[in-house]
Amino acid sequence: MKITTIGLDLAKSVFQAHGIDETGKTVLVKRLHRKQMLPFFSKLPPCLIGVEACGTAHYWARTLAAMGHEIRLIPPSYVKAYVKRGKSDALDAEAICEAVQRPTMRFVPRKTVEQQGILMTHRARALLVRQRTTIANALRAHLAEFGLVANPGVANLAKLAQQVLSDGDGLPSYARTALDILIRQIMTLSDEITALDQQLLAWHADSEASRRLTAIPGLGVITATAVAATVTDPDQFRSGRQFAAWLGLTPQQHSTGGKTQLGGISKQGDRYLRRLLVVGATAVMRHTKDKATPMANWIRKLLEKKPFRLVSVALANKLARIAWAVLTRKEAYRAHEMIA
Repeated sequence: MKITTIGLDLAKSVFQAHGIDETGKTVLVKRLHRKQMLPFFSKLPPCLIGVEACGTAHYWARTLAAMGHEIRLIPPSYVKAYVKRGKSDALDAEAICEAVQRPTMRFVPRKTVEQQGILMTHRARALLVRQRTTIANALRAHLAEFGLVANPGVANLAKLAQQVLSDGDGLPSYARTALDILIRQIMTLSDEITALDQQLLAWHADSEASRRLTAIPGLGVITATAVAATVTDPDQFRSGRQFAAWLGLTPQQHSTGGKTQLGGISKQGDRYLRRLLVVGATAVMRHTKDKATPMANWIRKLLEKKPFRLVSVALANKLARIAWAVLTRKEAYRAHEMIA
Protein backbone atom coordinates (compact mmCIF):
# COMPACT_ATOMS: atom_id res chain seq x y z
CA MET A 1 0.00 0.00 0.00
CA LYS A 2 1.54 3.27 -1.18
CA ILE A 3 -0.29 6.50 -0.50
CA THR A 4 0.04 8.92 -3.41
CA THR A 5 -2.50 11.64 -2.56
CA ILE A 6 -3.95 12.88 0.73
CA GLY A 7 -6.77 15.30 1.39
CA LEU A 8 -6.22 17.00 4.75
CA ASP A 9 -9.04 18.82 6.52
CA LEU A 10 -7.53 21.30 8.96
CA ALA A 11 -8.97 22.28 12.33
CA LYS A 12 -7.83 23.64 15.67
CA SER A 13 -7.31 20.35 17.47
CA VAL A 14 -8.62 17.38 15.45
CA PHE A 15 -7.58 16.90 11.82
CA GLN A 16 -8.96 14.49 9.24
CA ALA A 17 -6.88 12.77 6.53
CA HIS A 18 -8.16 10.89 3.49
CA GLY A 19 -5.57 9.07 1.37
CA ILE A 20 -5.68 7.12 -1.88
CA ASP A 21 -3.19 5.00 -3.79
CA GLU A 22 -2.13 5.29 -7.45
CA THR A 23 -5.29 3.45 -8.59
CA GLY A 24 -7.59 5.85 -6.75
CA LYS A 25 -8.55 3.34 -4.05
CA THR A 26 -9.09 4.70 -0.56
CA VAL A 27 -6.33 3.39 1.68
CA LEU A 28 -6.35 5.91 4.53
CA VAL A 29 -9.14 7.41 6.61
CA LYS A 30 -7.67 8.72 9.82
CA ARG A 31 -8.35 11.31 12.52
CA LEU A 32 -5.28 13.03 13.87
CA HIS A 33 -4.91 15.17 16.95
CA ARG A 34 -2.57 18.13 16.71
CA LYS A 35 0.22 16.39 18.61
CA GLN A 36 0.00 13.44 16.17
CA MET A 37 0.38 15.50 13.00
CA LEU A 38 4.16 15.89 12.87
CA PRO A 39 5.03 12.27 13.86
CA PHE A 40 2.51 10.86 11.35
CA PHE A 41 3.57 12.87 8.30
CA SER A 42 7.29 12.67 9.11
CA LYS A 43 7.10 8.87 8.80
CA LEU A 44 4.96 8.98 5.64
CA PRO A 45 6.74 8.71 2.25
CA PRO A 46 6.57 11.93 0.20
CA CYS A 47 3.16 12.37 -1.45
CA LEU A 48 0.76 14.99 -2.75
CA ILE A 49 -1.24 16.69 0.03
CA GLY A 50 -4.21 18.92 -0.66
CA VAL A 51 -5.28 21.50 1.93
CA GLU A 52 -7.98 24.15 1.93
CA ALA A 53 -6.53 27.67 1.97
CA CYS A 54 -8.00 28.59 5.34
CA GLY A 55 -6.67 29.52 8.77
CA THR A 56 -3.24 27.96 9.60
CA ALA A 57 -3.04 26.52 6.06
CA HIS A 58 0.19 28.33 5.15
CA TYR A 59 1.86 27.22 8.38
CA TRP A 60 1.03 23.57 7.77
CA ALA A 61 1.98 23.89 4.10
CA ARG A 62 5.45 25.13 5.04
CA THR A 63 5.82 22.49 7.75
CA LEU A 64 4.76 19.55 5.59
CA ALA A 65 6.76 20.79 2.60
CA ALA A 66 9.88 20.74 4.78
CA MET A 67 9.25 16.99 5.25
CA GLY A 68 9.42 16.43 1.49
CA HIS A 69 5.69 16.41 0.69
CA GLU A 70 4.14 18.35 -2.20
CA ILE A 71 1.53 20.73 -0.77
CA ARG A 72 -1.23 22.40 -2.75
CA LEU A 73 -3.59 24.94 -1.23
CA ILE A 74 -7.10 25.05 -2.70
CA PRO A 75 -9.67 27.85 -2.29
CA PRO A 76 -12.48 26.46 -0.09
CA SER A 77 -15.15 27.53 -2.60
CA TYR A 78 -13.56 25.25 -5.22
CA VAL A 79 -13.67 22.26 -2.88
CA LYS A 80 -17.38 22.60 -2.16
CA ALA A 81 -18.39 21.15 -5.53
CA TYR A 82 -16.72 17.84 -4.62
CA VAL A 83 -18.42 17.42 -1.24
CA LYS A 84 -20.95 14.59 -1.30
CA ARG A 85 -24.27 14.65 0.49
CA GLY A 86 -24.00 15.68 4.11
CA LYS A 87 -21.28 17.47 6.02
CA SER A 88 -18.50 15.94 8.10
CA ASP A 89 -14.74 16.18 8.45
CA ALA A 90 -14.32 12.85 6.65
CA LEU A 91 -16.42 14.01 3.69
CA ASP A 92 -14.50 17.28 3.55
CA ALA A 93 -11.16 15.49 3.52
CA GLU A 94 -12.39 13.17 0.75
CA ALA A 95 -13.56 16.17 -1.28
CA ILE A 96 -10.17 17.87 -0.86
CA CYS A 97 -8.44 14.68 -2.00
CA GLU A 98 -10.62 14.61 -5.11
CA ALA A 99 -10.24 18.31 -5.89
CA VAL A 100 -6.45 18.38 -5.60
CA GLN A 101 -6.16 15.86 -8.44
CA ARG A 102 -8.13 17.90 -10.98
CA PRO A 103 -5.87 19.13 -13.82
CA THR A 104 -7.77 22.42 -14.15
CA MET A 105 -7.88 23.21 -10.43
CA ARG A 106 -6.52 26.58 -9.33
CA PHE A 107 -4.24 26.68 -6.33
CA VAL A 108 -3.13 29.32 -3.85
CA PRO A 109 0.62 30.07 -3.67
CA ARG A 110 2.21 29.39 -0.32
CA LYS A 111 3.15 32.49 1.68
CA THR A 112 6.39 32.92 3.56
CA VAL A 113 6.63 33.81 7.25
CA GLU A 114 7.67 37.36 6.33
CA GLN A 115 4.70 37.85 4.02
CA GLN A 116 2.29 36.58 6.64
CA GLY A 117 3.90 38.90 9.17
CA ILE A 118 3.42 42.02 7.05
CA LEU A 119 -0.17 40.99 6.27
CA MET A 120 -0.80 40.58 9.98
CA THR A 121 0.44 44.15 10.40
CA HIS A 122 -2.07 45.27 7.77
CA ARG A 123 -4.97 43.44 9.40
CA ALA A 124 -4.07 44.74 12.86
CA ARG A 125 -3.84 48.29 11.52
CA ALA A 126 -7.23 47.99 9.79
CA LEU A 127 -8.76 46.74 13.05
CA LEU A 128 -7.33 49.65 15.04
CA VAL A 129 -8.54 52.15 12.44
CA ARG A 130 -12.06 50.73 12.69
CA GLN A 131 -11.95 50.93 16.48
CA ARG A 132 -10.73 54.53 16.37
CA THR A 133 -13.47 55.45 13.89
CA THR A 134 -16.12 53.85 16.11
CA ILE A 135 -14.96 55.74 19.20
CA ALA A 136 -14.62 59.01 17.25
CA ASN A 137 -18.15 58.70 15.90
CA ALA A 138 -19.49 58.04 19.39
CA LEU A 139 -17.56 60.99 20.81
CA ARG A 140 -18.77 63.27 18.04
CA ALA A 141 -22.39 62.28 18.70
CA HIS A 142 -22.05 62.79 22.46
CA LEU A 143 -20.55 66.26 22.03
CA ALA A 144 -23.27 67.22 19.57
CA GLU A 145 -25.83 66.52 22.29
CA PHE A 146 -24.31 69.47 24.20
CA GLY A 147 -24.18 71.71 21.14
CA LEU A 148 -20.47 71.11 20.51
CA VAL A 149 -19.71 70.30 16.86
CA ALA A 150 -16.26 69.69 15.39
CA ASN A 151 -15.11 69.89 11.80
CA PRO A 152 -14.58 66.57 9.97
CA GLY A 153 -11.46 64.65 10.92
CA VAL A 154 -10.15 62.91 14.04
CA ALA A 155 -7.63 65.70 14.67
CA ASN A 156 -10.34 68.38 14.77
CA LEU A 157 -12.48 66.22 17.04
CA ALA A 158 -9.61 65.64 19.47
CA LYS A 159 -8.81 69.36 19.48
CA LEU A 160 -12.41 70.22 20.38
CA ALA A 161 -12.54 67.57 23.11
CA GLN A 162 -9.31 68.81 24.66
CA GLN A 163 -10.64 72.37 24.56
CA VAL A 164 -13.87 71.31 26.31
CA LEU A 165 -11.88 69.51 29.02
CA SER A 166 -9.65 72.52 29.62
CA ASP A 167 -12.58 74.96 29.92
CA GLY A 168 -13.98 73.25 32.97
CA ASP A 169 -17.51 74.64 32.72
CA GLY A 170 -18.87 73.16 29.51
CA LEU A 171 -19.96 69.72 30.69
CA PRO A 172 -21.21 67.99 33.87
CA SER A 173 -18.68 65.96 35.84
CA TYR A 174 -20.06 62.61 34.66
CA ALA A 175 -19.83 63.67 31.03
CA ARG A 176 -16.31 65.02 31.54
CA THR A 177 -15.16 61.67 32.93
CA ALA A 178 -16.60 59.79 29.92
CA LEU A 179 -15.14 62.37 27.54
CA ASP A 180 -11.69 62.00 29.07
CA ILE A 181 -11.81 58.21 28.71
CA LEU A 182 -12.90 58.36 25.06
CA ILE A 183 -10.29 60.92 24.06
CA ARG A 184 -7.52 58.90 25.74
CA GLN A 185 -8.67 55.83 23.82
CA ILE A 186 -8.51 57.74 20.55
CA MET A 187 -5.01 59.05 21.26
CA THR A 188 -3.78 55.61 22.29
CA LEU A 189 -5.15 54.03 19.12
CA SER A 190 -3.60 56.80 17.01
CA ASP A 191 -0.19 56.12 18.55
CA GLU A 192 -0.52 52.39 17.90
CA ILE A 193 -1.58 52.99 14.29
CA THR A 194 1.45 55.25 13.83
CA ALA A 195 3.73 52.49 15.15
CA LEU A 196 2.30 50.01 12.65
CA ASP A 197 2.68 52.58 9.86
CA GLN A 198 6.38 52.82 10.68
CA GLN A 199 6.72 49.05 10.32
CA LEU A 200 4.99 49.16 6.93
CA LEU A 201 7.30 51.97 5.81
CA ALA A 202 10.35 49.96 6.83
CA TRP A 203 9.15 46.87 4.92
CA HIS A 204 8.27 49.05 1.93
CA ALA A 205 11.82 50.44 1.84
CA ASP A 206 13.24 46.89 1.68
CA SER A 207 10.76 45.59 -0.93
CA GLU A 208 11.60 46.35 -4.55
CA ALA A 209 8.14 45.28 -5.73
CA SER A 210 6.42 47.56 -3.24
CA ARG A 211 8.57 50.54 -4.26
CA ARG A 212 7.69 50.01 -7.93
CA LEU A 213 3.98 49.83 -7.11
CA THR A 214 3.94 53.21 -5.34
CA ALA A 215 4.75 54.91 -8.66
CA ILE A 216 1.24 53.99 -9.86
CA PRO A 217 -1.35 56.74 -9.23
CA GLY A 218 -3.62 55.84 -6.33
CA LEU A 219 -1.24 53.29 -4.80
CA GLY A 220 0.41 54.59 -1.66
CA VAL A 221 2.60 52.72 0.81
CA ILE A 222 -0.36 50.97 2.46
CA THR A 223 -1.80 49.60 -0.79
CA ALA A 224 1.59 48.82 -2.32
CA THR A 225 2.79 46.78 0.65
CA ALA A 226 -0.54 44.94 0.86
CA VAL A 227 -0.41 43.98 -2.83
CA ALA A 228 3.28 43.00 -2.72
CA ALA A 229 2.76 40.79 0.35
CA THR A 230 -0.47 39.19 -0.88
CA VAL A 231 0.47 38.47 -4.49
CA THR A 232 3.36 36.08 -3.93
CA ASP A 233 3.46 34.93 -7.56
CA PRO A 234 1.98 37.34 -10.16
CA ASP A 235 2.70 34.81 -12.91
CA GLN A 236 -0.15 32.65 -11.64
CA PHE A 237 -2.46 35.08 -13.44
CA ARG A 238 -2.50 34.89 -17.22
CA SER A 239 -3.40 38.55 -17.64
CA GLY A 240 -4.13 41.72 -15.73
CA ARG A 241 -7.83 41.17 -16.27
CA GLN A 242 -7.63 37.79 -14.56
CA PHE A 243 -5.90 39.48 -11.63
CA ALA A 244 -8.67 42.09 -11.47
CA ALA A 245 -11.26 39.30 -11.61
CA TRP A 246 -9.46 37.53 -8.76
CA LEU A 247 -9.92 40.71 -6.72
CA GLY A 248 -13.63 40.82 -7.56
CA LEU A 249 -13.38 44.00 -9.68
CA THR A 250 -14.94 42.59 -12.85
CA PRO A 251 -18.66 42.30 -13.70
CA GLN A 252 -20.46 39.16 -12.58
CA GLN A 253 -21.92 37.18 -15.46
CA HIS A 254 -25.42 35.71 -15.64
CA SER A 255 -25.21 34.29 -19.13
CA THR A 256 -27.11 31.41 -20.69
CA GLY A 257 -28.42 30.36 -24.09
CA GLY A 258 -25.90 32.53 -25.90
CA LYS A 259 -27.15 35.69 -24.16
CA THR A 260 -24.57 37.56 -22.13
CA GLN A 261 -25.82 39.48 -19.11
CA LEU A 262 -23.42 41.43 -16.93
CA GLY A 263 -24.27 42.64 -13.45
CA GLY A 264 -22.33 44.42 -10.74
CA ILE A 265 -18.81 43.46 -9.77
CA SER A 266 -18.46 39.98 -8.28
CA LYS A 267 -16.88 41.22 -5.00
CA GLN A 268 -15.01 37.93 -4.69
CA GLY A 269 -11.40 37.55 -3.64
CA ASP A 270 -9.52 39.71 -1.15
CA ARG A 271 -11.93 42.32 0.25
CA TYR A 272 -9.13 44.30 1.90
CA LEU A 273 -7.16 44.77 -1.33
CA ARG A 274 -10.30 45.60 -3.27
CA ARG A 275 -11.26 48.30 -0.77
CA LEU A 276 -7.78 49.84 -0.86
CA LEU A 277 -7.81 49.99 -4.65
CA VAL A 278 -11.27 51.57 -4.79
CA VAL A 279 -10.29 54.16 -2.16
CA GLY A 280 -7.11 54.92 -4.10
CA ALA A 281 -9.06 55.23 -7.35
CA THR A 282 -11.47 57.66 -5.68
CA ALA A 283 -8.56 59.81 -4.52
CA VAL A 284 -7.11 59.84 -8.05
CA MET A 285 -10.45 60.99 -9.47
CA ARG A 286 -10.68 63.86 -7.01
CA HIS A 287 -7.20 65.16 -7.86
CA THR A 288 -7.14 64.79 -11.67
CA LYS A 289 -10.00 67.07 -12.68
CA ASP A 290 -7.81 69.73 -14.35
CA LYS A 291 -4.85 67.58 -15.37
CA ALA A 292 -3.99 66.66 -18.95
CA THR A 293 -2.61 63.18 -18.35
CA PRO A 294 -3.93 60.16 -20.28
CA MET A 295 -5.51 58.80 -17.11
CA ALA A 296 -7.25 62.10 -16.35
CA ASN A 297 -8.61 62.28 -19.90
CA TRP A 298 -9.89 58.71 -19.62
CA ILE A 299 -11.61 59.51 -16.32
CA ARG A 300 -13.28 62.67 -17.63
CA LYS A 301 -14.53 60.90 -20.75
CA LEU A 302 -16.04 58.10 -18.67
CA LEU A 303 -17.62 60.51 -16.18
CA GLU A 304 -19.60 62.12 -19.00
CA LYS A 305 -21.78 59.03 -19.30
CA LYS A 306 -21.32 57.03 -16.07
CA PRO A 307 -21.89 57.72 -12.32
CA PHE A 308 -18.95 58.66 -10.11
CA ARG A 309 -18.90 55.43 -8.09
CA LEU A 310 -19.04 53.23 -11.18
CA VAL A 311 -16.09 55.13 -12.66
CA SER A 312 -14.11 54.76 -9.43
CA VAL A 313 -14.57 50.98 -9.52
CA ALA A 314 -13.62 50.93 -13.20
CA LEU A 315 -10.48 52.89 -12.38
CA ALA A 316 -9.70 50.48 -9.54
CA ASN A 317 -9.94 47.68 -12.10
CA LYS A 318 -7.46 49.53 -14.31
CA LEU A 319 -5.10 50.16 -11.40
CA ALA A 320 -5.18 46.45 -10.54
CA ARG A 321 -4.25 45.55 -14.12
CA ILE A 322 -1.42 48.09 -14.07
CA ALA A 323 -0.16 46.67 -10.76
CA TRP A 324 -0.13 43.17 -12.27
CA ALA A 325 1.88 44.41 -15.25
CA VAL A 326 4.41 46.14 -13.00
CA LEU A 327 4.82 43.03 -10.83
CA THR A 328 5.05 40.64 -13.78
CA ARG A 329 7.44 42.66 -15.94
CA LYS A 330 9.48 43.84 -12.93
CA GLU A 331 9.77 47.24 -14.56
CA ALA A 332 8.99 50.78 -13.47
CA TYR A 333 5.54 52.20 -14.13
CA ARG A 334 5.26 53.96 -17.51
CA ALA A 335 1.99 55.80 -17.86
CA HIS A 336 2.12 56.34 -21.62
CA GLU A 337 2.31 52.58 -22.23
CA MET A 338 -0.04 51.22 -19.56
CA ILE A 339 -2.97 53.64 -19.62
CA ALA A 340 -4.03 53.07 -23.21
